[in-house]
Amino acid sequence: MEPKPLKRHKALQPFSREHHHGLLLSWKIRSGFSKNIELERIKTYADWFFENHLIPHFELEEAHIFPLLEADNELVKRALADHISLKRLFNDSKDLEKSLHQIEKELEEHIRFEERILFPEIQKNATEEQLALIADIHDEEGFEDNVEDQFWK
Repeated sequence: MEPKPLKRHKALQPFSREHHHGLLLSWKIRSGFSKNIELERIKTYADWFFENHLIPHFELEEAHIFPLLEADNELVKRALADHISLKRLFNDSKDLEKSLHQIEKELEEHIRFEERILFPEIQKNATEEQLALIADIHDEEGFEDNVEDQFWK
């Protein structure tokens, strides 16, 4: 019998909701490719999402979530390496098509890793006091999407 998944702690739920929007970015990129949308249109949206949502999300995770585990923890090292790789991909303008495909793939893999492996480990090891601090620090605002060019529809 498989163990039941841990219920996400209330303090981490805003991060999980942000992950959902990141998964939607991957879906939107895939959708853009399947509809033969101009790469520049897809990249414009992806860059907007990166600046407005991913960068602030990464910064919060790196400053407040990851330190709940030891700095030399292999899961934290992987998450940080993923962040670096994703930042490079968003800033790579040499081969737009290749970069967008990689963003779509790596972002989804990274989010699945954090949700299925890293966050459960953090939740298992963090104290209630530590998680309460995370809840106080992360003031979740409603997600506002850029709907100027909804190429994925």
